[in-house]
Amino acid sequence: MSKTVAFHTLGCKLNYSETSTLSRTLEADGFVKKDFEEDADVYVINTCSVTENADKECRMIVRRIQKRAPEAMVVITGCYAQLKPQEIAKIEGVDLVLGAAEKFNLANHLKELTKGPADGGGAKICSCDIEEVAGFNSSFSINDRTRAFLKVQDGCDYNCSFCTIPLARGHSRSDSITGVLNNMRELAANGTKEIVLTGINLGDFGKGNDGGKAHDSSFYELIQEMDKEAGIDRIRISSIEPNLLTNEIISFVAQSRLFMPHFHIPLQSGSNKILGAMRRRYKRELYAERVAQIKELMPHCCIGVDVIVGFPGESDDDFKDTYDFLHQLDVSYFHVFTYSERENTLAADMKPVVPVHIRNERNKALRNLSYQKMQYFTEQHHGQNRKVLFESAGKNGMLEGYTDNYIKIQTPFRPEWERQFVDWDI
Repeated sequence: MSKTVAFHTLGCKLNYSETSTLSRTLEADGFVKKDFEEDADVYVINTCSVTENADKECRMIVRRIQKRAPEAMVVITGCYAQLKPQEIAKIEGVDLVLGAAEKFNLANHLKELTKGPADGGGAKICSCDIEEVAGFNSSFSINDRTRAFLKVQDGCDYNCSFCTIPLARGHSRSDSITGVLNNMRELAANGTKEIVLTGINLGDFGKGNDGGKAHDSSFYELIQEMDKEAGIDRIRISSIEPNLLTNEIISFVAQSRLFMPHFHIPLQSGSNKILGAMRRRYKRELYAERVAQIKELMPHCCIGVDVIVGFPGESDDDFKDTYDFLHQLDVSYFHVFTYSERENTLAADMKPVVPVHIRNERNKALRNLSYQKMQYFTEQHHGQNRKVLFESAGKNGMLEGYTDNYIKIQTPFRPEWERQFVDWDI
């Protein structure tokens, strides 16, 4: 009888693409996939470790599995598994911890895996120093034919003072253009309508599989080649650093056949003082230039922003700089993160520490501003007709979908619109 396996993903779009690939690999090896809320022989949790909350959520999920299925085997992989394998191995119920180098060898590990002792501490650890992690593992999600996350790059050579990602993912490395196009064709054959390009530092595409030697390619060359392909209707760029978002990339997207007028550009702070402390590779003036260039060529373009509040040393004036900068900037929405201390980062020892209640207040202020920004962006398009790609039925029997420029549309469910493009008067 075939073993059953269930997956749960924490964190970013890159994790979702990798989980989907791991799931397909196990199914090809004879495993039967189950929903995570169903009983299964093996539960695999693909973890994030950007914040302390992500670590806590992983531990909570393991406890839930223990209560529901104490005999099931539990595997932890992903960023948390690479950063703190010994800590995870001590969690009661965990049987296997797979670091970055072993994640895609999951099927082989499961063939030899046995249930550890009930009191915890018996988990097998398969990890290595992150400097030894090399090679690029191609991944894409294929669960929903509407939209797929396609991983084209992994790792990061930047060393931002708050970030553990280089410690969890290793050096920057990427697929070849040929590899990306082959995956794109497979997704098209599966009926996928929209692809979201994902990576840890997407604009760094072109670095070779050893993290050093570069392919004879760049992100700009990649998107040019992808734009020539048939079978996919839309492509989005998930997130790209402002210093790597060149004017030629912006100009290309503006006249592209497939790439949508939608950018997500991490800012992290609107204060140059804080950007310096964060070890970011740009100042706010460059960020403003990028936004202005986008809006000049694509006034209808949606621009999302990542921002961190409560970074060590962020004074009231520094936060006001960020708030005012974002208020006047022609962007559409924010993803707001409350700073969380992470071990083995430079920022963990920086002073003065911003009290947690102040961090939370600043988060709320920016989330409110983000809501206002999105309302204003949407209102600017009232009276326009734009194509909406509707997804499968969501909560409360409603269909949800997005315009090309990422305006969210909700409407009562109509089966003929599911996973289809519909001309929509905004």
